[in-house]
Amino acid sequence: MANTHNSKISLDTLYTFYRQMLLIRRFEEKAGQLYGMGLIAGFCHLYIGQEAVVVGMQAASKPEVDTVITSYRDHGHMLACGMEANGVMAELTGRIDGYSKGKGGSMHMFSREKNFFGGHGIVGAQISIGAGMGLAHQYKGDGGVCMAYMGDGASNQGQVYEAFNIAALWKLPVVFIIENNMYGMGTSVARACAGPGLSHRGDGYGIPGFEVDGMDVLAVKEAGEKALEHARSGKGPVLLEIKTYRYRGHSMSDPAKYRDKEEVDQMRDNADPIERVRRHILAQKGTEAKLKEIEADIKSIVNTSAEFAQTSPLPDPSELYTDVLI
Repeated sequence: MANTHNSKISLDTLYTFYRQMLLIRRFEEKAGQLYGMGLIAGFCHLYIGQEAVVVGMQAASKPEVDTVITSYRDHGHMLACGMEANGVMAELTGRIDGYSKGKGGSMHMFSREKNFFGGHGIVGAQISIGAGMGLAHQYKGDGGVCMAYMGDGASNQGQVYEAFNIAALWKLPVVFIIENNMYGMGTSVARACAGPGLSHRGDGYGIPGFEVDGMDVLAVKEAGEKALEHARSGKGPVLLEIKTYRYRGHSMSDPAKYRDKEEVDQMRDNADPIERVRRHILAQKGTEAKLKEIEADIKSIVNTSAEFAQTSPLPDPSELYTDVLI
């Protein structure tokens, strides 16, 4: 998809993107700190480096009707959907004021109010559910589209292709989004994924696929608008391979020794999505003072969320018996 977007974006929109991506970046950095302090238990997968993907897609969507479902690298998606930093951080620390009352943790929290349907820990399982959510949109005729996210590793799972088949067959309003951050756990895409590229994974089902620069929020927004319009107009699903990069390991327990430090540094120095937006802002006569004001506000929000998470009460043991389906 051609990059025709730069001249069409207002300065106010660029500031909004900068703010949203910086919130995700700083939130994830703080979550990493709390994990190191032992305040977050279990698995914790950070989204640092991938911020442009979900911010660009949300900017292209209609949040009042569109739904989002993703895998376990999900904190950024929650924040981009408008979930409050306090509630997300409280859930990470297992507190009662978290979005799932402390029972879901990093990988399993939800917000029906914000049309965010998880965080799912089983690789690829959310894609089948996402197809079902597309069927719900179609059945209700509400004009919504499900944005179903997966990683490059999940793109090799069998149930993903069962979901592709039924979504294409029934022309379900779903945009399948592969966040290709170049490594499935510790294995590079080149060693794990056959074929010409992940954007072609839907070819056999007649699903149009596009490769997108996931380090450029403007490119993601443009591609997202086209994909969502296609799905929303009754033409069936679209597949976006959004090529991005994670700066940290697969999870907090991963030292990421399968790649060179120089590779990570090169991506940070040459392709960082937040720095790209910063350059666009300054090129449009935005000010350093405004950027610093945003940075100070984000710092306050994130610090407040960490304090809130540590002072929120732990769930009462009786919570073990709520939300249980028999």
